[in-house]
Amino acid sequence: MSLPAARVARSLEQIIAWRGKPSAIRCDNGSKYISATLVNWANGQGITLIYIQPGKPTQNAYIERFNRTERHEWLDLHVFDSLEQARQLATEWLW
Repeated sequence: MSLPAARVARSLEQIIAWRGKPSAIRCDNGSKYISATLVNWANGQGITLIYIQPGKPTQNAYIERFNRTERHEWLDLHVFDSLEQARQLATEWLW
């Protein structure tokens, strides 16, 4: 699944409102993270984007671990009937 950069920025704004603003965000080189939209947003927020080297997922081990846990503890356990159901179950799993 891929999200457009503008949606990533909106999601990050929600997280910042909830958790506070980080000084930097480590991310991969996916198109949503290297787009001018997200780069301009991060610059406007005073947040540095730190990119991992291509082919080096261990440089972002925290999110790699999260993705693995998410797959094994949540995604692999359900067959979703709707996007709303998937969102609800994701929220419950995160909490």
